[in-house]
Amino acid sequence: MLDRERGWSVSFAGCGFLGVYHIGAATCLQEHAPHIIRDARHIYGASAGALAGAVLVGGGSLACADVLALAKEARKRNLGPLHPSFNVIKIIRDGLMRNLPENTHLLSSGRLCISLTRVSDGKNTLISNFNSKEEVVQALICSSFVPIYCGLIPPSFRGVRYVDGGISDNLPQYECKNTITISPFAGECDICPKGNSANFHEMNVTNTSIQLSLGNLYRLTQALFPPEPKVLGEICEQGYSDAFKFLKENGILNDSIYVSLSFTKTNPHEATQHIDYVKKKNKSEKNRVETSQVEVLSDQMKQNPWPLEKSIFESLPPRLRKALQEACKEPNGFCAQFSKLFPVRVISYLMLPYTLPVESAYSAALRLVNWFPDMPADVQWMQEQLLQIAGTVYSQAKKRLFCTSR
Repeated sequence: MLDRERGWSVSFAGCGFLGVYHIGAATCLQEHAPHIIRDARHIYGASAGALAGAVLVGGGSLACADVLALAKEARKRNLGPLHPSFNVIKIIRDGLMRNLPENTHLLSSGRLCISLTRVSDGKNTLISNFNSKEEVVQALICSSFVPIYCGLIPPSFRGVRYVDGGISDNLPQYECKNTITISPFAGECDICPKGNSANFHEMNVTNTSIQLSLGNLYRLTQALFPPEPKVLGEICEQGYSDAFKFLKENGILNDSIYVSLSFTKTNPHEATQHIDYVKKKNKSEKNRVETSQVEVLSDQMKQNPWPLEKSIFESLPPRLRKALQEACKEPNGFCAQFSKLFPVRVISYLMLPYTLPVESAYSAALRLVNWFPDMPADVQWMQEQLLQIAGTVYSQAKKRLFCTSR
């Protein structure tokens, strides 16, 4: 698979809020086989997969905390991500502008390939050349825009309207043998959750192999309607674990001192002793500054309670463990605890017919203000679409009337 002469590529599937799976998998690749990402000819991605690929190519940090914060922001409303005040595109744009470096267009051009779906004909387009950081961000926004779910007017890139790339090609270059495919859905991808071995039924959804199972059906709902942060943390760990197994099965994991994830989960006591031995051995081999940073993070995590099962965290690198721990913390203030009471939640749902119109009007006013710069182009596009629809209806009606008159 990793042919030095022909080269290889990495492709991340679109998966919505399950993008934390990509963060776990990419973190494992960076930790144990950094050459896979570093020397890959192309990094393909659609939707959330494109976001992960852009951060990897641009040299930014895989902000797992940002994804979990986005999920928590969506869950805190009664209607979840469908609430009018939840503007997922704005949150993604702000996060990209914050995390991507200024020269990300130079690092991404010719290497990062973003899957887009052209609105005019529904065809797939791969964008790989960028002239500025804003173009990279805008292409990622187009690839992440799910119609109706994210809005009614699709964004544009260089004057052309695009929507979620996963609609036309959710896993670019899936058919190529030298492409390492990563997906949070159980199927035939190189790095993916292990499905039910007794179920041989699979379907190909926009170039993505998905096993027909209840587990995948549950994952599909989680992609658009995020579960609680604890579950997302487990999905992130699953991505790390599956990537580790992929490296081990293909003989890419050439350092024998790393701990096997299955060993950690089946025998935590012996795994802890092995981890201590590995740390002592690495002290003399690795940089002292990196070792001290790891020890500081470990000490900080020992002082705080584990938000998830301890066995989940023992297989993750300290920085990812700390990010998950901070993101999974629940607020302990009086207001937070009071809002969780069952009577308060019932009252909030009963008041929804009265509060929703007010919140909708407020969020609509904010979106209208933000829409002013793009309003002329969007209005012109809507007029063109209405004229096109009217012309199609008129031509069809004219044909039917002409046929009946004869």
